[in-house]
Amino acid sequence: MSSCNCASIHVHKPAETKVPMEQVLALFEKPFSDLLFEAQTVHRQHFDPNKIQLSTLLSIKTGGCPEDCGYCPQSKRHPGAVEDEPMLDVEAVLTAARAAKDAGATRFCMGAAWRGPKQKDLDPVLEMVREVKALGMETCTTLGMLREGQAEQLKEAGLDYYNHNLDTAPEFYGEIISTRDFDDRLDTLNKVRGAGINVCAGGIVGMGESRTQRAGLLAQLASLDPPPESVPINLLVQVEGTPLAGTEALDPIEFVRTIAVARLLMPSSYVRLSAGRQQMSDAVQAMCFLAGANSIFYGDKLLTTGNPEWERDQALFGKLGLSPV
Repeated sequence: MSSCNCASIHVHKPAETKVPMEQVLALFEKPFSDLLFEAQTVHRQHFDPNKIQLSTLLSIKTGGCPEDCGYCPQSKRHPGAVEDEPMLDVEAVLTAARAAKDAGATRFCMGAAWRGPKQKDLDPVLEMVREVKALGMETCTTLGMLREGQAEQLKEAGLDYYNHNLDTAPEFYGEIISTRDFDDRLDTLNKVRGAGINVCAGGIVGMGESRTQRAGLLAQLASLDPPPESVPINLLVQVEGTPLAGTEALDPIEFVRTIAVARLLMPSSYVRLSAGRQQMSDAVQAMCFLAGANSIFYGDKLLTTGNPEWERDQALFGKLGLSPV
């Protein structure tokens, strides 16, 4: 994984995408076999096609978020909100990190349901980052919007990756979230890049967006300079009580197309098959790997929603001849 040249980095505003929408839509519209062949060809030029990067995600602070993201059960604005819980202590996080490492994960991601961390919230997270890093694992956090100087503190503590998804295309963003705007997302990514931390940024599909809007999300991600080192592609997990519960499900073939287009647009990024895997058959997951996905979240939970058990993943890897990076 390459480190960034921070002096030359900037994040493009929505109107400045360097990847033309016409190019992205043309990829989506290719015959399925041609698209997968091209994606797999590009994938093999940059990665071992039989290796998968394994990350584990732990919710260190669950519930009580003031944001109104339509997909999220952690928003206290939704009737289906999960219970507001206190932050985990450092030892509980370390216990989970050790278990993740023993199970084969190489990256440990810590997520908190905040709009953004206050300093009193950030201090224990910095300790968690230092301790997890000392285990020999890559570290990642997703804490919401960062204030000035916070990214530098995380970098000093040893943070390798910061996750901050764009979620969806700029023109659809207001349909999903009203408590922050798209430029807020870009501002935090600028702070992360400026501190020399690797970027983990992707989005969620299946939220009722059009294909053009899915293409718009990928165009935005590919236009970040440089593109994110990790690109999680999430399939909406519908949670009762959230505004997006009941949304028409995205066709699985369209989801595989999205993975393939992400691979072609961001050839050297890790493309992570993220939320929604529990609802996917082994065959759909296999097509996603063929389309260029080469990272997964590994474990039985993603923040508050389910994820395939380790045993199921191990069995799938055995069928496909995949092994951890």
